[in-house]
Amino acid sequence: MSESTRREFIRRAPAVAAVAAVVPGAVALDRQDDDHRNKCKCKPPVKEAHWPGGEPPENPLFSPVVTFGNLVFLSGIGAHFDGDITSHTEHVLNELERNLEAVGSSMEKVLKVNVYLNSLDDYDGMNAVYLGRFGKRPGVRTTIAAAAGIPGDSLVEIDCIAAI
Repeated sequence: MSESTRREFIRRAPAVAAVAAVVPGAVALDRQDDDHRNKCKCKPPVKEAHWPGGEPPENPLFSPVVTFGNLVFLSGIGAHFDGDITSHTEHVLNELERNLEAVGSSMEKVLKVNVYLNSLDDYDGMNAVYLGRFGKRPGVRTTIAAAAGIPGDSLVEIDCIAAI
């Protein structure tokens, strides 16, 4: 940190302290959480990685499925075979469903979905397969076309966050 940056920080520090003093609710919420944990003997959530076959590879780059408390996070799943957007989307959604069910969740419990398309020309075809797969109250969704394409030549990749 440069001398001028340090001086600027020290000059502004009283303002930061004043803001903290005006927001006592933030401290009270922390105390409420601690009180609740002590009364109910709740254990804090634990991050767990889940692997096909149960065992992780020797040096994993990322985890395919992670649970934390009552949430499940699925890494992006693509379709790495020849086919059109319909067959790729169907494959990816089936894999998402299989992974969700393996950790006690379901497509109906999905809260957030990210869809990455190789081309926006496939948007309607992907939507035709996607429609209805997440129940009557689907989670929120973001869909983009990846500028450089999807790794592994998939036409679509999808990841999600769900409740357990």
